[in-house]
Parts: sequence; structure tokens; C-alpha cells
Amino acid sequence: MSERRLRILVSGMIAEDPHQGGATWAVLQHLIGLQRLGHDVRFVEPVRKSKLVPAGVSLARSRNAQYFHDVMRAFHLADIGALLLTGTFETCGLSYNTLRQWSRGADLLVNVSGMLTDETLLSAIATRVYLDLDPAFNQLWHATQGIDMRLDAHTHFVTVGLTIGTPACDIPTCDRAWIPTFPPVVLCKWPVANGIGLDAFTTVGNWRGYGAIQHEGRTYGQKVHAFRQVMKLPTLTAEKFVVALSIHQDETADLQALAANGWTLVDPAAVAATPAAYREFVRGSKAEIGIPKSGYVVSQSGWFSDRSACYLASGRPVVAQETGFSQFLPTGKGLLAFQNTADAVQAVRAVAADYPRHARAARAIAVEYLDSDKILMRLLDRIEAGA
Repeated sequence: MSERRLRILVSGMIAEDPHQGGATWAVLQHLIGLQRLGHDVRFVEPVRKSKLVPAGVSLARSRNAQYFHDVMRAFHLADIGALLLTGTFETCGLSYNTLRQWSRGADLLVNVSGMLTDETLLSAIATRVYLDLDPAFNQLWHATQGIDMRLDAHTHFVTVGLTIGTPACDIPTCDRAWIPTFPPVVLCKWPVANGIGLDAFTTVGNWRGYGAIQHEGRTYGQKVHAFRQVMKLPTLTAEKFVVALSIHQDETADLQALAANGWTLVDPAAVAATPAAYREFVRGSKAEIGIPKSGYVVSQSGWFSDRSACYLASGRPVVAQETGFSQFLPTGKGLLAFQNTADAVQAVRAVAADYPRHARAARAIAVEYLDSDKILMRLLDRIEAGA
């Protein structure tokens, strides 16, 4: 499949929840990466009327549309994409009729979390890939809570949960054969960074994205639950920790604990609201402290962060909590895994003690394992093999 030029429709979230630079990059890596392989790519993002800002505004006049246009222009994608108001034919960018006509000849749909539900566009494409970037949660919502995760509309199922469907992970498969994949990073968009602008271990994330899930006596929680387990980390090393966390002001106990233990909080709306700002924050950091949602840790799904991939590509070492990813990526140099606070302290000290070696190793891991050219070509081949 990857050896011929394909027509590929990609769908994912850029503007329904605008000004999330990291989430935008997760979609762009696939969109730009597929273009780099020579494929004819189009992008459509459905957006619900209730998500338009400010409330009551038309799609064309919304901040969502402005952010969408800004992103697409910045990456020279303005002529291949559209925002589609859910349940209507109203778009910004490509017209609905253009999308419909183009989809009739498309070879493949790559649908992040099944976001695209328009039956006309879906039915026109024979090979429809559900791309799971939130492993464990998507499967548990579907299998144990009866939430329609829109799996039935797809023919192939891809996940960044590298162990899902293997004996190493007991997360329900929802009776699907999941194709594992690494999060791709477009290396030319993430060259090795030069000087360190922020002499700190950093990260970007949401304190609580949504609620925890209870399943068979275990709790699959959010970033808050994992952070609390390593709250004392900054007090145990000489390094600085600066985290761009979206955390509600009413989380007073956690905010006090973060401050008391030496975590410096910055507003992600100030440092990561656009792809450019997010890239600058990541590349300007000394290294990443990767603390995932606790559900990824509990499930040991093999999830590896698309954000961490960006740090590695930039030549910034990553110290990340183990989710099972060390079965698939080399650790110890450039990428260091930890199970608990003591492990994290040792890893942080190791990076600081020989930073140049870890920085070189970080980039080498990205080049060998996370390069979008390799990841997406391999994925297309596996999709074809499973057809």
C-alpha cells in the first residue's frame, strides 16, 4: 500500500478545542507525515455547534475557525482542509461538496478516535482506520461503560497502546485486532535544539482530562493521580521542574502541594497555545519529566507520549514513568524510565551528570524509532496486510 500514491482522508481534533498546541501537533504529525511519503491527503475536522466560541457565533466567525485557518496556513495546508459543522454541510475551508467528491476516490480514512461520523464521507471510503491515541480509556469506555466509541464504522484499528491485545495487557480488546504503532514525529519539523532557554525539566498536560474509570478492582485515573505519587521529586534533586499544567483554581490542596514541593507552574495558554509556542517551549527546555495519566501506568498498555517524541527529536532527554514502553524503546540513555520516586530521582541525576551524552541519545532514539517516514510507511503496510 505504501509503495503507491494513496488518497488519504485524515480526521482529528485541531480546532474543536482550540489553542491546544500539543494536541494540534499530534494530528499534524500524521497529516504532514503522510504528505511527506507522497500521498494525496485531505483533512476534515467535525466541530459541534456547542463547542463554537464565543457561544452562539457562526462557524465562520468563531475562534475555532480562526485557529484552524491560522494552523493550516502556518503549515501550508490551507488548500487541503476543512472544518465541518457537525450535522450540516457548512464548512470553513474546502466545501462539503469538494470533500464528498474527493472521498469517493479515496483509498483510506485515518480517523482519530472516530471523530468523523458523517455517513456520506465514511461510506465512500472502503478502508476506514480508527486511530486510538488514548489507549485503555477508549477500550474501557466501550467495553465496560457501554459508551459508543464509534468502532463499528471502521474496518481497521490502530493504537499507540503497544501491548493491547497481548498477554502483557488485560485491557479489553473490544473484539478487535489492534495494530500497534509508535506516535510519529516529523523530524524536519523538530530539529535538534541549540541552547537551553529554560534550565528545567518540563512537561505540558491537563491535571484532569475527564473522570477515572473503575474496572475489576483497579482505578484507571488521570495525570493528577500519577503526579501525587511523585509529588516530592523536586525536593530530592538539585534540578528545577517547570510544568505547564491546565489545573483548575479550585484544586487548592493539589496546588498547595505542588508549590510546597517545588513544582513551578506556568499557564499552558501562555506557553503552549499554538503549535509554534508549544514547539518553542519543548525545544527550549532542558529535558522532560514525563508523568502520564495513571490509567496508562495501571494498564501497562505500552503507551508512549507524542509529546515525549517531540522532546526526543529535539535532542532533549526524557525521564518518563513506565507504562510498558521500555519493552519497545531502548532506555537508559536519552530515555529513562522510572517506576517510583526513587527511580525518578536517580534518572534525573543521571541526565544532569552527563547531559551531552543523554541529549545525543535522545535524538538517536527519535531517528531510529519515531521518524514519521518509518512509522507511517510501516503502518500503511500493516493496514494493507490486515485488509
